[in-house]
Amino acid sequence: MVVTTRVRLDRIASSTRNAALAREVILGDEVVAAEGYVVAVRILTDKSTYNHVEDLSGRMVSLRAGDVLAGTLGVRRALRGYAGDVPASIAVGDVINVLNLGGILGRCTSENPEIGPPFQAEVLGAVLAFPELGDRVGRPAHIRDRAVPPADELQCELPVIYVAGTCMSAGKTVAATELVRGLWRSGFRVAAVKLTGVSLMRDALSMQDAGAIAALTFNDAGAASTHAGMTVPVARGLLNRLVDPRGARPDVIVAELGDGILGEYGVQDILRAPDLMALGAAYVVAAPDPVACWGAQQLMSRDFNLPITVITGPATDNEVGRRYILEELGLSAHNARLDALGLMACARTAMDSWRASREVAA
Repeated sequence: MVVTTRVRLDRIASSTRNAALAREVILGDEVVAAEGYVVAVRILTDKSTYNHVEDLSGRMVSLRAGDVLAGTLGVRRALRGYAGDVPASIAVGDVINVLNLGGILGRCTSENPEIGPPFQAEVLGAVLAFPELGDRVGRPAHIRDRAVPPADELQCELPVIYVAGTCMSAGKTVAATELVRGLWRSGFRVAAVKLTGVSLMRDALSMQDAGAIAALTFNDAGAASTHAGMTVPVARGLLNRLVDPRGARPDVIVAELGDGILGEYGVQDILRAPDLMALGAAYVVAAPDPVACWGAQQLMSRDFNLPITVITGPATDNEVGRRYILEELGLSAHNARLDALGLMACARTAMDSWRASREVAA
């Protein structure tokens, strides 16, 4: 018999948004220990750093000891953040951790000294959903509810500008945002999508603010985070949704690949998917230093047989890095913050070539 309790939530994490939670929810005492299920926890500790959570509006709100938070069970594998997993079993009263700003919950297995230990949180119960009007017996809420379905076939035929990076915090979102802004100002109807990573609305909202007429993430497809083996059907589903004739009708899509080319979020699967890469009109790579630039060129050419259109990120912050990229690697280099026009020009040239090749093939 499931024992239920009614609680009022102080914070509702953005990762839960598909579940469409109200401020007051009913909790069950049987918790499904698997990715994507929504649970309520009570924060047990205070922190002075990394002490916020993104709410349903995209605002960062503080977390304090005693706050009741609705979050999503999930996995994180961040090089510069926390790593953690969903425990094999979870019971009311167990202590788990807040693994990211989007409210992903799990058991931390490794922490970064720059942000200190994660929040500890007591499990209060599984948030219950009542999908049918008049339901009296709830079921554990999951973020696949109302989600964009994965797809086995790609229906999108629009040019896609892929933005990848060598690691997290390499400048991918800045580059994607400036590309969206430049395309929008050039008269294109541009949509944006984040295909890999761990749940957070911030990047998609940034691209919307820059002019994207629609912006989706893997969280909209019911994934708390991405990993190898699941990213390709999710990516197809998201691209199909963006070109749905009932939707925004974009001319071009900017697709950010969260984390790094060699990370654990399934980026490699996307880069090896022939149908997804056939839409690649440009490949923008963000890198923090010359070694990363060299490695990115090796990986993209050797492992994925893909060109690099332009390199951006901290490696292009000044002339030293840009000269190395140009003279030693033979690649274009434009800093998204300092030379957004140059970055945009490279992408536009690549788009024009892609369109011309498609017309010849037709």
